Amino acid sequence: MLRMSPDAMNALFKPTIDSIIEHLRSELGAVWQNDLQPRALGNVVFAFCGKIRNHSPGWEKALRDLFQKPEVSTVKFLFLVGGFAEAPLLQQAVQAAFGDKCRIIIPQDVGLTILKGAVLFGLDPAVIKVRRSPLTYGVGVLNRYVEGKHPPEKLLVKDGTRWCTDVFDKFIAADQSVALGELVKRSYTPAKPSQLVIVINVYSSERDNVSFITDPGVRKCGTLRLDLTGTGGTAPARREIQTLMQFGDTEIKAMAIDVATSKSVKVGIDFLNY
Repeated sequence: MLRMSPDAMNALFKPTIDSIIEHLRSELGAVWQNDLQPRALGNVVFAFCGKIRNHSPGWEKALRDLFQKPEVSTVKFLFLVGGFAEAPLLQQAVQAAFGDKCRIIIPQDVGLTILKGAVLFGLDPAVIKVRRSPLTYGVGVLNRYVEGKHPPEKLLVKDGTRWCTDVFDKFIAADQSVALGELVKRSYTPAKPSQLVIVINVYSSERDNVSFITDPGVRKCGTLRLDLTGTGGTAPARREIQTLMQFGDTEIKAMAIDVATSKSVKVGIDFLNY
C-alpha cells in the first residue's frame, strides 16, 4: 500500500491547479476590465474540469478561446463541472482566486454530469434542442485556380484546365450551434463528365479558419465513394453530386447523391480508423 502525506498530495497537484488558476485569472481579468453589457449567457461561465492532464495545451486553448467571445463579456457566475471539479484542492484554489470577483458554484455530483446527460438524452432525445459543434467539418475538393488567391504549390493543370487542389470546403465551423438533425448541403460536379467513380473525403479540424486539407491539425475522418455508372449510355454534360452532412445528433452522418441516377452512399464520421 502506498501512503502519501497531505503535503505530498498538495505538491503533486499544485502545478496543475496553479496553471488552471493562472489562466482563469488572466482571461477573466481581461473580461472584467472591459465594461461591456452581458449578451446571451454573458454572466455565466462553465469551467469543465473533467480531463486535466498536467496543464494540457487543450485546456489552455479552450479557456483562451472561450473568454475571447463576446457572449462572456461580463461574468458573474463560475460553474465548475466535471470529475476534477470535485477535488477540494481545486475548489479552494478557485474560490481563493475568484471568490471576490464572481460567485463560484459547484453543483452536486458534478462528476456525474456527462452520465446524467446521456441518460436524459436516451430517455428523450428531444431534451437537447441545440448542440455546439466541437470541430470544424468539411470535404476536400478541387476549385478553379485563381491567380493571386490560391498558392502556386496548389496549382494542378489537367486537360488544359487549371485547378486548385486540397481545398477545404467548410460545412460547419467549430463552436457553431446546430439544431438536432440539421442538414447542410453542397453541390459539386466531377472534374470530368466521363468519370465513373467520385471519391469525397470528409475532414475535421479544431480550428475554424481552415483553407486547405493540408493545414496543420486537419485530419480525415470519413470517405464517400460513389459509383457514377448507369446513366443509360450518354453521360450528362454537367453531372451534379449532392453532398449532405447531418449534425446535432450523437453521430455525424454524411451522404452523397448522384442526381442523374439517384444513387446514394452514406458514411458515419469515424475518428478511430483514420
